[in-house]
Parts: sequence; structure tokens; C-alpha cells
Amino acid sequence: MSSIKKRSLVDQIYERLRSDIISLELPLGSRVNVNELQESLGVSCTPIREAINRLQQEGLIAYENNVGARVLTLDATDVEEITQLATTLHCAAARLAMARTDHQVLAQELEQCIAAFETAQTPRQQSEGVHRFMEVFYVHCGNRRLDKSMLAIQGQQLLLRNLYAAHGMDVPALAGDFRAIRRGVEENHPEAVCQALDASAQRVRQAVCEHLR
Repeated sequence: MSSIKKRSLVDQIYERLRSDIISLELPLGSRVNVNELQESLGVSCTPIREAINRLQQEGLIAYENNVGARVLTLDATDVEEITQLATTLHCAAARLAMARTDHQVLAQELEQCIAAFETAQTPRQQSEGVHRFMEVFYVHCGNRRLDKSMLAIQGQQLLLRNLYAAHGMDVPALAGDFRAIRRGVEENHPEAVCQALDASAQRVRQAVCEHLR
């Protein structure tokens, strides 16, 4: 990591560490050493510790006795719990968005996201494409508390998507799920949308769990 200017240090360090964790540049379970970060970033330990505390609250970093801060580790139960919560929130956001917004407008935005996802050139772009697709519902749901709940686990979910992408995302299958979601929106069929959202989530969950084994 190169040195950064002393402007909003906690935010900058937090965002950089978060990006490194989510993008897998800092592998699962790797140690986060404050002294090494001080040297590489050229800042004091205080903003680094504050940034690490924020990442701990987000569930991306954990403290271990006699070890210190480490990037989270995941097992099948963790993946299942993250998937269940994220799918519940996605379905709630989709239902609200469909109740508040013209279905054709939503369907058009979703189709644009699908096109961008299918033409993504790198695993990171693919993961970002999934994120943008899901984000459409949160933009239109009109519920700030729901949006805040999603933000609380967003880092962990992005990490799962990047793990999936890094080990071979099934783009045609996910695009098929997304088109089923778009059709459900267009036809005003919330249950079909939620079924397709769950199918997409389970596809990611299964692939990540297989990788972790």
C-alpha cells in the first residue's frame, strides 16, 4: 500500500482495507498488523485502529486472543446465514420497489444491468455487475432502514460474490436468474421475483461452500 494524504484518515484507511478484504487481496484469515500498516501508510496507529474497529463492526475483521486482528474466516454456516439474511432483505426491497415504482421502469433498469453483467470482462466486474443489479431494488424501495440493514452486511455479501467470481462465476446461469427476476417485475409477480432471487443466492452459496471445503 502506498502512503496516503492525511485527509479523513479513518475513512481512507477503512475504505482501503475494506476494498482489500472484499477483493481478496487480503485473504480470509490473514493477520491485520497495525505496525505494518503504520509503516506502509505513513500514519499513526490511532486512525488505523479506528478503521479496524469499523471493519470489526461490519464483520469483516475479527479479534483473536493472543493473535490480534484477522480478516474473517468463513465456514458453511457463515455462508448460509449471510445468504439467508441478504435474500430476505433483497425480497423486501424488491416488493417495496415494485409497489412504489412503475414496473416497466424497473424492468428496463434491470435489463441494462443484465447487459452490463453479461459483458463484464473480469471477475471483479462480474461481482460488481451482480451488486448493481440488486442495487436497483434498494434505489427504488424508499425505505432508509431497509437500505441501512443491507449496508450492514453488504461487505460480507460482496466478499461471497468475489469468492464466487474468483473461482468461476456461472455467468449464463446467473443471467438466467436475473432475467427471471426481470420478468417477474414486468409481470408484477413478487413471488416469482423472490423465487428467482433465492435461486440466484443459492447458486452463489453452493459454489462458495464447495470452494471453502
